[in-house]
Amino acid sequence: MTGIGLGFTFRYYASLDGSGRRYLNVSPSAKALKKEREKLHGMTDGRQCCKPIPRLIEDLNRHLEGWKNYFAFGYPRQAFRDINTYVRDRLTQHLRRRSQRPFRPPEGVSFYEHFQRLGLERL
Repeated sequence: MTGIGLGFTFRYYASLDGSGRRYLNVSPSAKALKKEREKLHGMTDGRQCCKPIPRLIEDLNRHLEGWKNYFAFGYPRQAFRDINTYVRDRLTQHLRRRSQRPFRPPEGVSFYEHFQRLGLERL
């Protein structure tokens, strides 16, 4: 049995302990994840190049915090991991697009660490 409602997917899965029991798994739906990626894409597209990076990250954090609070019910770990990866990839693209010379983080620092230093929150 599968159901979708208010952005969630409800499924029964067999218990991992081998008892034969089933449990209800609730997670963000594929459609909700697609809509979130579209929203994040718009927040980090080429038209946002004039926005200072700290302000952009502040806006992203505010948006992601609301999304996280709504979808925290159930088992959203994989969905949160996918969105975190998408945000990091989009911010990397955004920083590289801003100038004629591609952005590079400071020596010895990864993009992920650089975004954390700028204040990007994880879901």
